[in-house]
Amino acid sequence: MVRLGARRVVAVGMAVLLALGVAGSQRGAAVGGVAKPGPLPADPYMSTSQDYQRSLQASALLVRQCMAARGHPDFPLDPRDPVDPISATMVATDYGVLDMDSARRWGYGWDPDKDAARQPKGRRMTSAEFADYPACEAEAGRRLVRGVDVKGDWFYASTRVVEVQKAVRRDPRLLAAWNTWSRCMAGQGFTPYPDPVAAYTDTAWHRGSDGNTPHTQRERATAVADVICKRRHHTVETWHTVTAQKQAADIAQHRDGYAGGLRQLRLYRANIDEVLRTLG
Repeated sequence: MVRLGARRVVAVGMAVLLALGVAGSQRGAAVGGVAKPGPLPADPYMSTSQDYQRSLQASALLVRQCMAARGHPDFPLDPRDPVDPISATMVATDYGVLDMDSARRWGYGWDPDKDAARQPKGRRMTSAEFADYPACEAEAGRRLVRGVDVKGDWFYASTRVVEVQKAVRRDPRLLAAWNTWSRCMAGQGFTPYPDPVAAYTDTAWHRGSDGNTPHTQRERATAVADVICKRRHHTVETWHTVTAQKQAADIAQHRDGYAGGLRQLRLYRANIDEVLRTLG
């Protein structure tokens, strides 16, 4: 989940890459209900959640250095805005809800306490600090992508994943698996959604401005049935297998592009490492 507000945490180019690419390092864990699939072939070419967290740390250090140079020597590493911004939460799921305990308790949403834990821990910025903050934030973003071809190969793997997903969704094996899952949902008295993502994103759950849901009884019951049907019919296993095969074929067909993107990603990581090493 990514909190959005009046201020950006990283440069636009970096944020887009992370939004498209964070996933790989989060796969492979066992959860109650359905086991999350293991790594996919494209994962090594993608930015990870660890990259994202390290970029936040590096950006905060650079911003603090810049703010000190502008006359704000005690600027916090994790500042709050002068007025709390309206926030929105983006949730990316590859396969929809998988965890049975979470489905029973939160439906297609999540524990609201997790949102509070993500709020900035530092003091509020003063008006003078807030005036200088955007320029320092932009400077930090430029430093982290120094030497990186942000308009070229850096996004290659992310854009290819989008294209591969189109092919995945047309695959007869996956369409058959989704159809079986849909009939299972109907058999339990719930909406026969065309696929699990449609169930997750149903507007009937009335997501708020933060992206969370009210966790109604109907929502929670639907999410539980969703997990049961995935587990009963091995929906996620088929989904993952098809995705892995399509990605592997795409990498084989576009090796130069993937390799170029990986070089840019490594340069970006090296920039982060240098900042953390020198300022951390």
